Amino acid sequence: MKEKKEELFETLRKVHKQPNSSQRDLADELGFSLGKLNYCLKALKNKGLIKINNFKNNKNKLNYAYVLTPRGITEKTKLTVSFMKRKMHEYDELQKELKKK
Repeated sequence: MKEKKEELFETLRKVHKQPNSSQRDLADELGFSLGKLNYCLKALKNKGLIKINNFKNNKNKLNYAYVLTPRGITEKTKLTVSFMKRKMHEYDELQKELKKK
Protein backbone atom coordinates (compact mmCIF):
# COMPACT_ATOMS: atom_id res chain seq x y z
CA MET A 1 0.00 0.00 0.00
CA LYS A 2 1.26 3.48 -0.85
CA GLU A 3 2.23 5.75 1.97
CA LYS A 4 0.08 8.80 2.61
CA LYS A 5 2.55 11.40 1.25
CA GLU A 6 2.89 9.48 -1.99
CA GLU A 7 -0.91 9.31 -2.34
CA LEU A 8 -1.10 13.05 -1.71
CA PHE A 9 1.61 13.67 -4.28
CA GLU A 10 -0.05 11.45 -6.89
CA THR A 11 -3.46 13.07 -6.31
CA LEU A 12 -2.06 16.60 -6.56
CA ARG A 13 -0.13 15.67 -9.69
CA LYS A 14 -3.16 14.10 -11.36
CA VAL A 15 -5.46 17.00 -10.42
CA HIS A 16 -2.90 19.48 -11.76
CA LYS A 17 -2.61 17.63 -15.07
CA GLN A 18 -6.33 16.91 -15.49
CA PRO A 19 -8.37 19.51 -13.56
CA ASN A 20 -11.61 18.74 -15.42
CA SER A 21 -11.53 14.96 -14.94
CA SER A 22 -14.45 13.28 -13.25
CA GLN A 23 -13.89 11.73 -9.84
CA ARG A 24 -14.49 8.33 -11.39
CA ASP A 25 -11.75 8.91 -13.99
CA LEU A 26 -9.33 10.24 -11.37
CA ALA A 27 -10.05 7.31 -9.06
CA ASP A 28 -9.50 4.79 -11.87
CA GLU A 29 -6.21 6.38 -12.91
CA LEU A 30 -4.94 6.57 -9.33
CA GLY A 31 -6.13 3.08 -8.41
CA PHE A 32 -8.35 4.47 -5.63
CA SER A 33 -11.92 3.65 -4.80
CA LEU A 34 -14.35 6.47 -5.50
CA GLY A 35 -14.88 6.92 -1.76
CA LYS A 36 -11.15 7.14 -1.08
CA LEU A 37 -10.67 9.73 -3.82
CA ASN A 38 -13.60 11.78 -2.53
CA TYR A 39 -12.09 11.66 0.96
CA CYS A 40 -8.66 12.72 -0.41
CA LEU A 41 -10.11 15.59 -2.43
CA LYS A 42 -12.03 16.90 0.58
CA ALA A 43 -8.89 16.63 2.74
CA LEU A 44 -6.86 18.53 0.13
CA LYS A 45 -9.57 21.18 -0.04
CA ASN A 46 -9.66 21.49 3.76
CA LYS A 47 -5.87 21.92 3.81
CA GLY A 48 -6.21 24.72 1.25
CA LEU A 49 -4.24 22.83 -1.41
CA ILE A 50 -7.02 22.67 -4.03
CA LYS A 51 -10.20 24.50 -4.91
CA ILE A 52 -13.21 22.56 -6.10
CA ASN A 53 -15.38 24.54 -8.50
CA ASN A 54 -18.68 23.27 -9.78
CA PHE A 55 -20.47 24.73 -12.72
CA LYS A 56 -23.91 25.62 -11.37
CA ASN A 57 -25.19 26.87 -14.70
CA ASN A 58 -24.15 23.68 -16.46
CA LYS A 59 -26.95 21.20 -17.24
CA ASN A 60 -24.66 18.37 -16.10
CA LYS A 61 -24.42 19.00 -12.36
CA LEU A 62 -21.60 16.47 -12.09
CA ASN A 63 -19.05 18.75 -13.75
CA TYR A 64 -16.37 19.96 -11.39
CA ALA A 65 -12.94 21.46 -11.85
CA TYR A 66 -10.15 20.80 -9.37
CA VAL A 67 -7.60 23.62 -9.25
CA LEU A 68 -4.40 23.68 -7.24
CA THR A 69 -4.09 26.74 -5.06
CA PRO A 70 -0.74 28.54 -4.78
CA ARG A 71 -0.22 26.62 -1.53
CA GLY A 72 -1.11 23.39 -3.36
CA ILE A 73 1.47 24.12 -6.05
CA THR A 74 4.10 24.75 -3.38
CA GLU A 75 3.21 21.50 -1.61
CA LYS A 76 3.26 19.58 -4.90
CA THR A 77 6.73 20.97 -5.61
CA LYS A 78 8.00 19.92 -2.17
CA LEU A 79 6.53 16.46 -2.59
CA THR A 80 8.05 16.17 -6.07
CA VAL A 81 11.51 17.01 -4.74
CA SER A 82 11.08 14.55 -1.86
CA PHE A 83 9.84 11.85 -4.24
CA MET A 84 12.79 12.37 -6.60
CA LYS A 85 15.32 12.29 -3.74
CA ARG A 86 13.80 9.04 -2.45
CA LYS A 87 13.91 7.47 -5.93
CA MET A 88 17.51 8.57 -6.49
CA HIS A 89 18.47 7.07 -3.12
CA GLU A 90 16.70 3.80 -4.04
CA TYR A 91 18.59 3.77 -7.35
CA ASP A 92 21.94 4.33 -5.61
CA GLU A 93 21.20 1.52 -3.15
CA LEU A 94 20.30 -0.85 -5.99
CA GLN A 95 23.52 0.06 -7.80
CA LYS A 96 25.52 -0.75 -4.64
CA GLU A 97 23.78 -4.12 -4.29
CA LEU A 98 24.48 -4.99 -7.92
CA LYS A 99 28.15 -4.12 -7.56
CA LYS A 100 28.43 -6.45 -4.55
CA LYS A 101 27.21 -9.41 -6.62
